Amino acid sequence: MAWWLCTVLLVALATADLDVEQEDKKEEKKTGTIIGIDLGTTYSCVGVFKNGRVEIIANDQGNRITPSYVAFTEDGERLIGDAAKNQLTSNTENTVFDAKRMIGRSWDDTSLQKDIKFFPFKTISKDEKPYVQVEVNGEMRSFAPEEISAMVLTKMKETAEAYLGTNVTEAVVTVPAYFNDAQRKATKDAGVIAGLDIKRIINEPTAAAIAYGLDSKVKEKTEEQSVLVFDLGGGTFDVSLLMIENGVFEVIATSGDTHLGGEDFDQRVIQHYMRLYKKKKNIDISVNQRAIQKLRREVEKAKRALSTQHQTRIEIESLIDGEDFGETLTRARFEELNIDLFKSTMVPVQKVLDDAGMKADEIDEIVLVGGSTRIPKVQELVRAMFKNKEPVKGINPDEAVAYGAAVQAGILGGESQTKGIILLDVCPLSLGFIIEGGLMEKMIPRNSVIPTKKVKVFTTVYDNQDTVEIEVMEGERAMGADNHKLGKFDVTGISPARAGHPQIEVTFEVDNNGVLHVKAKNLAGGKTEGITINNDQNRLSQDAIQKMVEESEKFAALDKKVKEQAESKLELEKLAYSLKSDMADKEEGKLGSKLTDDEKEILKSAIDKSIKFADDSQYSSVAEIKAQITQLNTISRQLIMKHQKKDGEKTKTKTGKTEL
Repeated sequence: MAWWLCTVLLVALATADLDVEQEDKKEEKKTGTIIGIDLGTTYSCVGVFKNGRVEIIANDQGNRITPSYVAFTEDGERLIGDAAKNQLTSNTENTVFDAKRMIGRSWDDTSLQKDIKFFPFKTISKDEKPYVQVEVNGEMRSFAPEEISAMVLTKMKETAEAYLGTNVTEAVVTVPAYFNDAQRKATKDAGVIAGLDIKRIINEPTAAAIAYGLDSKVKEKTEEQSVLVFDLGGGTFDVSLLMIENGVFEVIATSGDTHLGGEDFDQRVIQHYMRLYKKKKNIDISVNQRAIQKLRREVEKAKRALSTQHQTRIEIESLIDGEDFGETLTRARFEELNIDLFKSTMVPVQKVLDDAGMKADEIDEIVLVGGSTRIPKVQELVRAMFKNKEPVKGINPDEAVAYGAAVQAGILGGESQTKGIILLDVCPLSLGFIIEGGLMEKMIPRNSVIPTKKVKVFTTVYDNQDTVEIEVMEGERAMGADNHKLGKFDVTGISPARAGHPQIEVTFEVDNNGVLHVKAKNLAGGKTEGITINNDQNRLSQDAIQKMVEESEKFAALDKKVKEQAESKLELEKLAYSLKSDMADKEEGKLGSKLTDDEKEILKSAIDKSIKFADDSQYSSVAEIKAQITQLNTISRQLIMKHQKKDGEKTKTKTGKTEL
């Protein structure tokens, strides 16, 4: 029997397409403050709609974008954001990044296997999913990409809470338009682990279009505008074509590559210098992860510099084996190393135009989003594609996506200033299931406006067939096996009958988040089976998610403990060094001029003991550090009070009265 006879033995009997209404007629109920988060591959950003406008929120370092990095230090501290990235070269194997490139992917994913070769941290296969393995408090721990993303989301949540002065539990999070169903669901799982209820997942280019569309100059125009959003970030690339008119943002077509961005450009340059260094000095940098990360850091800086300069110098002291590194990188060489990647971004652009049935000269505006769009060659290729039309310059490419997410959050939160804004997004890939002959029956074609619902009635192929298997797929290939499998389920209990008589109603529904729900009903027996693709191997089970939520809470408690320990240690050091400085000050009236040699020795001994205790306090509890502070305070105050009493007695003897 052919392989496909083991899957779905159904043929189409009748069709009934049911489109879900695109607008909710009911007024949105205000639910409280909802934040908007751009969860990026290399950098993340958070915003909130407040007082009629969007505020992009700066982190504790004063930066409006935060590196999507997580690190675990030797003393058990967990660092997220700038602090994690800053110590990448000194703690290479325990610093994790690029979780977005792993999330929702299976272990045998081709692009993932290519990435693993360049990761400084260890990755392992667990339940056919990629996990990162790092050392935490002296023991090896494994984390799912969802957990790492959850830690970044937690950082963005805390950043917003510090700004707003209140707890935040709800968010709108953006994903690349070309993220598949598993990747979208995995992102929602990350939100759950972070203690966030993700109210809506929206596509990054759509969010950027909102940021552009709410510009005052755009609002002044009453006619319909076609806007192409070109979103090239650190790790993903999206292109979307939207029509904007009177507050309605309708996505017409979308395309992209979930594995193309600034990090790929960096990697080309890194590989170039590794070859050059080996040729010049016969030293292989690839065997030393710390050296690679040093080079990666400087190459990223050089790439940014080349956006405004024609050449820059890369200098690294003691790169490897005590050898220094010094090379000049020109813009021309950078472009030559990456020209094929730059040109590959034009393919999705053409695909979007073809899908929309439009020509390049019919596009009204081009919006560039993502840090990698600052690269001059990328801008040059975009201009050439659109007959030298100049892209929009008034939008911040790093913040536009978070801006749009914050607006969507405002809409869901019932902010009055957002009324009249309607988002009509699309499904990036065709969705369907395998039918007779191994063909893919497309239930929802790509670029269908979401939310949407399609229903079709099928029948059996063989006599007395009592079970059919619904194998859900996504992709554009004609044969089901060539597309990406999302999940499967069985419809059982079909009454014995001749082929063509039983009727099986299959329903595909995509919600506002782009998440797919599938069900099949035996119309004769009334029995319904279905899934929300929960059984996909790329997803976490509910038990695993719950366990990770508990782990996240433990980390939060540990982070609090580490913070309290660090603050206590800082308090002890501040007291010790302050007393040391006062004791050294021999100016009249100062502590150093009052203490006797014996007293100085007593205080010096206490200070030295405290400083040594602070230096060795890695594993000390907060209570132990506080006790040391109390002890030093007691000794110093006794000596100070002793001399204050003497000074008071002298003053009384001299004047005959106590001066106040």
